[in-house]
Amino acid sequence: MPRPRVLLLDHTGLEGGAELALLRTAEVLQADGAFDMRVLLFADGPLVSRLTTAGISTAVLRLDDDVATTSRDQVLAGLLRSAGGFVGFVPRLVRAIRQSGADLVVANSLKSAVFAFVAAPLAGRRWVWHLHDRLAFDYLPAPLVTAMRLIGLLGPRAIVANSCATRETLPARARRKTVIAHPGLSPQEFEQAEEVGEPAVVGIIGRVSPTKGQREFLQAAAIVSAGHPSVRFYVIGGALFGEDDYEAELRGLAARLGIGDRVEFTGWVSDAPSRLRRLTLLVHASPVPEPFGQVIVEAMAAGVPVVATAAGGVPEILDPQGPPSHAAWRATATGVLVRPGDTAGLAQAISQVLDDPDAASNRARAARSEALRRFTIAGTAAVVSRAWTAATTRNGALPAGRRVR
Repeated sequence: MPRPRVLLLDHTGLEGGAELALLRTAEVLQADGAFDMRVLLFADGPLVSRLTTAGISTAVLRLDDDVATTSRDQVLAGLLRSAGGFVGFVPRLVRAIRQSGADLVVANSLKSAVFAFVAAPLAGRRWVWHLHDRLAFDYLPAPLVTAMRLIGLLGPRAIVANSCATRETLPARARRKTVIAHPGLSPQEFEQAEEVGEPAVVGIIGRVSPTKGQREFLQAAAIVSAGHPSVRFYVIGGALFGEDDYEAELRGLAARLGIGDRVEFTGWVSDAPSRLRRLTLLVHASPVPEPFGQVIVEAMAAGVPVVATAAGGVPEILDPQGPPSHAAWRATATGVLVRPGDTAGLAQAISQVLDDPDAASNRARAARSEALRRFTIAGTAAVVSRAWTAATTRNGALPAGRRVR
């Protein structure tokens, strides 16, 4: 019996968190041989070579830059500004889906889900949505939340959510067809961190964006600096989707706070895992609840202590059984949780970790064991494989033009 062919869609060729999760999962499922996998990206970028090197057939079907490069907050605005580009892109995508011979289409981002919602049924294919974003009004603009919830309800045969927190933002009927697959890590990502020594190095890693908390990180860093004058701070990552003004604002903020000479902005880096392993402490400072927090798991796997905001999917990682707390910060067995948006509490938590390295080391060892138990890519791939298999074996492909219900 031939393997089901799966066509993975993503709007970008850059290496964001959702794209790295796609890459890791695709590598495992490709090696397992359960699926014949193809990837179609709507923009070129380093992800193309990463996928190709992994032996996964990858092509680019270029989307209008006004849509492809806008931040997720501006998805609907970008589509409205480029309505002609949207209308023109859909027939091209329908042809590409049919020509791929795919039995199943998988959308890996909000933008690709919008297009899959229209194009997959027109191509006569079922589709699955890998949902990496909380569809909540505190995370996305209200019109986008409403539109994406409707798509989740009416469109995909199944939804693979990256956390329980993400799943809970879907409509009730959509939740019934949703499975949870926490993004897992490849074996090489469990390589132990380097011995940092002095001075301590505190860093935040991720796409530069207001939702990622670099502003709050810098404000906390200024407070920490008063009691820890030798500590260095790193902002690791760059602005990927039209948020260059925010990055420039951050650089000016560091100077105004008097820590410009102690903060390094690396921009986008290809060696983020090695940068992570050279940190004394990783800080996750998102002021709004994040869907998951992949970089937290990466730090756990490397044995790097973590301070993270206690909202969204983060407590599922660092304290899945713990009670909710309104304290400014609290230590768990595997890390330190901080109230979102509380820069004073964040500074206190960072200082506590720096002042008690033995306790931090104990938590980091426990966190690494927890990551090995709960966050391997093999476990993620097993959940994804079951979801895809179920989606491809229910009555096969739809006749062209029918919408999946």
